[in-house]
Amino acid sequence: METGMILRALSLSLLLAACGLAVNGSVRAADKLEKATFAGGCFWCMVPPFESLDGVVSVTSGYTGGHKTNPTYEEVSSGTTGHAESVQIVYDPAKIGYDKLLDVFWHNIDPTVKDRQFCDVGEQYRTAVFYHNDEQKKLAEDSKRAVERELGSAVYTQIVAASEFYKAEEYHQDYYKKNPVRYKFYRWNCGRDQRLKEIWGDKAGTHG
Repeated sequence: METGMILRALSLSLLLAACGLAVNGSVRAADKLEKATFAGGCFWCMVPPFESLDGVVSVTSGYTGGHKTNPTYEEVSSGTTGHAESVQIVYDPAKIGYDKLLDVFWHNIDPTVKDRQFCDVGEQYRTAVFYHNDEQKKLAEDSKRAVERELGSAVYTQIVAASEFYKAEEYHQDYYKKNPVRYKFYRWNCGRDQRLKEIWGDKAGTHG
């Protein structure tokens, strides 16, 4: 009887230890994840390019850069909140670097215009890099200078410190998957891919 009890106790201890290791491993993995936040006009169109990348854990559509707490889509669309339609990316830096995310970002926007993207006009559609640390800031500034040299044009994309990010309404999340026909029509009607091709040529992002 005592031997059986000892074996059961030992088995329970080993099981608890294994669970603890699994939990601790998950916590450590989560601690290593980082965030990147970009504004590139309509957030529907900025999700697909990043979701397709290995090392990206999630892409969330939302609003940031303004002064209104918990803004709605209608409020942001009115241009009175200071927020920009944005995407926040959670990624594993061991699998993908921030420089790669920047490269994808630039090739999916028109950085040569201010307070607009394609058919959408207003500061809520401005382009911006919202950096989360000094390293991201430096990489963003370096990449902006490189884009200016490549295009031979002024670049109006803002590089500013990240602030509170507000997740957009659920129907906006992964809109291109939920409403593929409407999404593709909007993208085509807005002239997004056509303009990206003019700016970037074969480097243009045409996802979605």
